Amino acid sequence: MITLSSDFGSPYPAAMKGVVLQSTDARLVDVAHDFPRQNVPAAAFWLREVLPYFPPAVHLAVVDPGVGTDRAAVVVRAGKHAIVAPDNGVAVPAARRIDDDVEVFEISVDDPPSSTFHGRDVFAPAAADVHERGVDTFHQYPEYEQTTDYETVSFPDPDLAGGDVLGEVLVVDGFGNAVTNVPDRVLDRRFGGEIRVDGEVAPVARSYAHVDAGERLVTVGSHGNVELAANRGRGDEAFGVEPGDEVALSW
Repeated sequence: MITLSSDFGSPYPAAMKGVVLQSTDARLVDVAHDFPRQNVPAAAFWLREVLPYFPPAVHLAVVDPGVGTDRAAVVVRAGKHAIVAPDNGVAVPAARRIDDDVEVFEISVDDPPSSTFHGRDVFAPAAADVHERGVDTFHQYPEYEQTTDYETVSFPDPDLAGGDVLGEVLVVDGFGNAVTNVPDRVLDRRFGGEIRVDGEVAPVARSYAHVDAGERLVTVGSHGNVELAANRGRGDEAFGVEPGDEVALSW
């Protein structure tokens, strides 16, 4: 199995699939191709939340604002999984969620046909190659060299030390739910009550339908982080936030 993720929209992912299928008959599964454009941290967050649910696979992940520069191409191996991606950190949080033992291999890249579409010309062929040679054995070939000098992505920690909780909006999903970096335990024993978000009161509910349609709420998403949401609406608009904004929670 090879999964594909990118910020390409359409039709560019089809070209990557075409290249992959020239070399393998692996099952291809699309994760998403609508990640926020050139937003490596957002893509890294979503890959971390999705890829661990797959059985062993090769994952092709391309969000690559540095395309055409001297940034490296890598394979990040985590257990029985391998993530083929640019060396900008996009693959590392997912790999570390999959397995504690993460190894990174730089891919030897010849002069690609295009300097603007390495998803097709570099990463798709590499993903097919890793799949065919095997996640356990691809590193034995000279095209792959293990490295400890690679980029990663880290997410900010919330400030839980004071009376208030200070967090940050990490991403906004397609429903408009604003996902923060605040852990779910902050809302323990507070469901059914109220909380102040940047000084304004909002109900704390276990799911969206526990409040009236159009009403905003604070809840915990499936990823285990506190979300700012709205039942049948957009939480980012209801709370007036976007990724990168600081959020203060108080009681």
